[in-house]
Amino acid sequence: MKRILLLILGVTTSILVALSGHSGKAVMALPPQADIPEEILRTEIILAARSPIDGRILTPAEYAELQAQIQISPPPRLASGIRDKVFLLQLRKTLLQLFPFLSI
Repeated sequence: MKRILLLILGVTTSILVALSGHSGKAVMALPPQADIPEEILRTEIILAARSPIDGRILTPAEYAELQAQIQISPPPRLASGIRDKVFLLQLRKTLLQLFPFLSI
């Protein structure tokens, strides 16, 4: 009796696996032809760049000039009122992590 039940279970499982395995779909192991390989994209020379300041498109010469200006001039400082508010927000966050029961 156990052998018959085991045989029926094995046959049923095999049929279910065979039917639900591929269900007639073609399997594609390779990427589509239109997809450019990453190795080629890494060697591509980029002729247009975006400004890190405002995002506009720059030529390579303008980009190099902007990078040189950024290296020379220090970044602008925040106004003292904004710096104070950022400090208070960071302090509030730290206090809430230490004392979660505070309602601040």
